[in-house]
Amino acid sequence: MERFNIRVYGILINELKQVLVSDELVRGMYITKFPGGGLELGEGTRDCLQREFMEEMNLKVAVGDHVYTTDFFQLSAFNPLHQIISIYYFVKALEPIAVPLRTTVFDFDEAQMKMYNDTGETETFRFINWEDLSAAVLSLPIDKIVATLIKK
Repeated sequence: MERFNIRVYGILINELKQVLVSDELVRGMYITKFPGGGLELGEGTRDCLQREFMEEMNLKVAVGDHVYTTDFFQLSAFNPLHQIISIYYFVKALEPIAVPLRTTVFDFDEAQMKMYNDTGETETFRFINWEDLSAAVLSLPIDKIVATLIKK
């Protein structure tokens, strides 16, 4: 192990009781996860989550209650020298969502595929109906635990 990688994620549930997820293509891997990203030095976890939503969706959010923090060892899916610690909060959109929302998993448009070709990463967003949310629809091990927790 070389380092900890601290990730912060938001659980956004809309008025139709649908949960926001991010479909991502990262270095050839297709991943469905909760929106969020990496904590930067000098940044608090709530500030990180607000920044991530702004960067990824141009969306202002209010960060609410803490949901879960990883309490077991988890190796990074992308770097075998990193241990992942993930922190989850409920979030609420403070404005309408302006980015295109998809209805189909991994529905990347031409601009998103160009971004993937340039950077090795791209993402899109969609809502999953509450009754369809389960550990099975998410890719990352910690996200699966959180999906199960919030469904209880």
